[in-house]
Amino acid sequence: MSAGDTTGQFFRTLGRTSARIGWRHLIGVAVLGVGLLLAPVVGWTSVLVALGLLVAGYLAVDSIEIVQAYERRPYTVLGKFEGMLGPGINVVIPLVTETHVFDIRTQTIEVPTQEAITRDNSPVRADAVVYLSVVDAEKTFLEVEAYRQAVAYLAQTSLRAVIGDMELDDTLSRREEMNDRIHDQLDDTVAEWGVDVEAVEVKSVMPSDGVVAAMERQTAAERHRRAMILEAQGSRKAAVERALGEKEAAILRAEGRKRASILEAQGDATATVLRAKAAEAMGERALIERGFEALEHVGRGAATTYVVPQELTSLVGRYGRHLADDGTGSGLDSLGVDLAYVDFDDIVETPANAEEVEIEIE
Repeated sequence: MSAGDTTGQFFRTLGRTSARIGWRHLIGVAVLGVGLLLAPVVGWTSVLVALGLLVAGYLAVDSIEIVQAYERRPYTVLGKFEGMLGPGINVVIPLVTETHVFDIRTQTIEVPTQEAITRDNSPVRADAVVYLSVVDAEKTFLEVEAYRQAVAYLAQTSLRAVIGDMELDDTLSRREEMNDRIHDQLDDTVAEWGVDVEAVEVKSVMPSDGVVAAMERQTAAERHRRAMILEAQGSRKAAVERALGEKEAAILRAEGRKRASILEAQGDATATVLRAKAAEAMGERALIERGFEALEHVGRGAATTYVVPQELTSLVGRYGRHLADDGTGSGLDSLGVDLAYVDFDDIVETPANAEEVEIEIE
């Protein structure tokens, strides 16, 4: 072994030894020095007694280990692992026993900002928080040195690996998937260290400035496109609604004109029929009145047999039935003819093809 290697080994051993020296060791060395200085003055006996009492007190204190409820302490005796110290007061061998404190409560580790490139070649910056706890202090003590630092380094590499395996849009929108993938990668490794990764939360993923500017332009263009589509759809719907309104209005107007024409035609037809019936009624009435006047004139004569046209007998019969249905006698009264002396039972009508009928009056 060369001189350089020997010197290096010496300093490394000195460093490990100094790391094991605690405040109690320094106090013991200081008390021993003070006793040696006072020995010529107070006497060696007194100094030795005092030093003995101090050493006994020191050994008594050094043999007691008080462990908190949230701690687990693996301990070694002369460098050999002996077991775990549970919560409460524990008695150990003084001077040769070393204990190591592990907090089993949930701890947080900040993962510093990492720069990575996504699968579609977009640079991003991301950071995260890891929540972990020590579940097996023996494994943590024997399997890993500085477990918090080891988990932090592993989380950094896992974060960069996950980002490199995803596209930019996925890193911005699929945050839960990123958390699960980082958690799975960490949990597979740190389980061998007696450490449990409870959760991983990616706090932020920030693309580079150039990518952010491009995304803003893309978002603005997409919003403009959607606005134009909505405007075109609105115009089309408005035109359709206007056309439907105009169509319904035209149909209603045509239906109105049709109904008006029908009603007008029906009115004209009804008026024509009524005028025709009125004219017919007036003609029949005039004929009947003339016939009654003729009968009255004939009745004053001496003859007993008269020849009456068939049409006159038909009109007299129809007019008589009208008077029987009405019961008011207004029709005959308006004729100004008195039929009280005319017996219609004596009227004998000849067959329909005869042009004249004979009426015999007794």
